[in-house]
Amino acid sequence: MLKNSLSVLLYFGFLFFGIACSKNQHKYSDKISYPDSSFVLSFLTTRDGNFEIYSMTANGKNVINLTNNKALDFWSSWSPDGKFLLFYSNRDGNNEIYRMDADGKNQTNISNHPSNDYLPCWSPDGKFILFTSDRDSKNREVYIMQNDGSNVVRLTDNEDFEEVPTWSPDGTKILFTRQITEIVDSVKNSNGELFLMDRDGKHVKRLTNRKGYDSGGKFSPDGKKIAFYGKREDGNFEIFLMNSDGTGIQNLSNDVLEDYSPDWSPDGKWIAYSSGTSKQYDVWVTNVKNKQKIRLTNTPKRNETPVWRPKN
Repeated sequence: MLKNSLSVLLYFGFLFFGIACSKNQHKYSDKISYPDSSFVLSFLTTRDGNFEIYSMTANGKNVINLTNNKALDFWSSWSPDGKFLLFYSNRDGNNEIYRMDADGKNQTNISNHPSNDYLPCWSPDGKFILFTSDRDSKNREVYIMQNDGSNVVRLTDNEDFEEVPTWSPDGTKILFTRQITEIVDSVKNSNGELFLMDRDGKHVKRLTNRKGYDSGGKFSPDGKKIAFYGKREDGNFEIFLMNSDGTGIQNLSNDVLEDYSPDWSPDGKWIAYSSGTSKQYDVWVTNVKNKQKIRLTNTPKRNETPVWRPKN
């Protein structure tokens, strides 16, 4: 009798425990937050055989091929009003900067130069475009032009390779990567570091001083933080956050995958980025506050370099 009573108690105990766990799991799932589904991201993908620029909503749905061209189409930068996209393409025989409507229509070459132009970035006021080019040097330099491609001005002039110029939210500063050569233990090493300069190219300041290659810097919408990618001590690439003056570096992604190309959501709550291995990369988003991660793509080959469309 005692044995039967104990069995009954154990049965109901496990039943109660299972119900409690189920409720806790359901309660936890209710707390999972997702980006605003009205947000739109552009990203790069090779799912059609070559790099194309696609868009999708922040829940990974409504995927659209915007460029749809046999040539390589790469990078993307939204105009502040979200009506246009910049990218670069080799469809004319060399890399040129193009502008297109948000739906992919009216793709127009705005750089039109015999040299290679890369990595365009629209200014916060929409009047200017940053880009890199090898037109004056075999090493790429940072340039600025008006949004129609006119009045090109060179901002950097040195023997170092430079890439990924982006703006501060107020448009007064330019964040970029400079590949510098350093002597460490009598050995010459090339190392990418983040630098900051005025919009006219003056008052250049180094922000990072770490081993490995740091690049892809983007200011948070309030200008207080910078997200970038770089190597941790074991050599794996991660997404990092730091204060806008280069202090307080923190590992945001901290996982076994390779993580690159961060970009802040318009509300500053999420960072979209590329993550994966040499076999497959996908677009992910992570919550800046609680570090929750959500995978938005799951298509073979490469899905990478996501950029949020401005919310107006």
